[in-house]
Amino acid sequence: MENCNSFTCPICGNTDMHSIGYKNGKPYCRACISFRGATAIETNYKPQGYKIYIDYELSKEQKELSDEILDSYLKRTPCLITAVCGSGKTEIVLSTISYVLKNGGRVGFAIPRVDVVREIKIRLEEIFKDNLVIGVYGGHNDILLGDIVCLTTHQIFRYERYFDLLILDEIDAFPYRGNNTLENLVLRSVKGSHVQMSATASKTQIKYYEDKGWPVLRLDKRYHGHPLPVPSLIVKSGLLKYYELYKALKRFEHINKQVFLFVPTIKESERLFIVLKHIIKKVNIVHSKKTDRKEIIESFKNGKFQTLITTSVLERGVTVKDLQVIVFHADSPLYDSATLIQIAGRVGRKKDAPEGEVIFIADRTNKEIEDTINDIKKRNETL
Repeated sequence: MENCNSFTCPICGNTDMHSIGYKNGKPYCRACISFRGATAIETNYKPQGYKIYIDYELSKEQKELSDEILDSYLKRTPCLITAVCGSGKTEIVLSTISYVLKNGGRVGFAIPRVDVVREIKIRLEEIFKDNLVIGVYGGHNDILLGDIVCLTTHQIFRYERYFDLLILDEIDAFPYRGNNTLENLVLRSVKGSHVQMSATASKTQIKYYEDKGWPVLRLDKRYHGHPLPVPSLIVKSGLLKYYELYKALKRFEHINKQVFLFVPTIKESERLFIVLKHIIKKVNIVHSKKTDRKEIIESFKNGKFQTLITTSVLERGVTVKDLQVIVFHADSPLYDSATLIQIAGRVGRKKDAPEGEVIFIADRTNKEIEDTINDIKKRNETL
């Protein structure tokens, strides 16, 4: 057996010897062994268009950041965008995407969660109508080459030194956050420069960019100028907690408002669904084990259901006009402040419906709930 005191994986860059195995006396990396399959192959194909099709103007703040992102790309300098939910992170990278396409480059748009990848693919297809926009995620990876590749971070191993521009959104989301293997694979996929984005970037992530002298661009204002919804907190225990949930749902039902009802676990979501389907009209459920959640979400958007019970699978990326949000068991240890902020950010995202309610129902308040409310209030002070 080959004696290795050190080993660097050529695929993911892993150097942890605890993750190194041996086969036929040769070392191999166990950290990325599951990342195997067809890979994108270099071709002479060039993008056929670069025009941006949008029927609105960027705000002054968005335009300024858009110019800074392009300037950063031209300098081959990575940048971090930290922006509140609903501020228009996607809009401020459009000019840079267009520039790369115009100059024959390849663009990647990576996001940890598949539901959000599907959403951004649809949006970019509408914005870049002259280009081939593809989606690459589990069970959907037959086509790997496109002008803009929207993909989950788990699929990025298929692209080595491939993207002239890689945009990585939701950098604080599971399963990307804290996953060194995925982080290394992301860096391996870039041959130009990258942009990372989040509505809830951690202090550690921000400090990493600042220490390297890379730009940290901030956008604390929603594109329509209205404040973020400040959650209201209802503290009740036992059956009273369920009664408060019932009252809130019936009130929204009475005024014909659609609701995302967030619960911390799949088990709790299933339990609530069994009860609520008998007392609430037009209710359904989604979670990570529901294979038809794409169809259920589309049905909800089309108004077929009024209340959608969900786990954190819908905390990011999904936009529904005039949506209200309830977080049940908001004091669950599964909810940190970043998650609660993302959930609250589902409300008021549309210019013609910029307001709505966010209700936290809990047995008690805790630091995460208090930090969430204080952070949202602080960001609203900048308006």
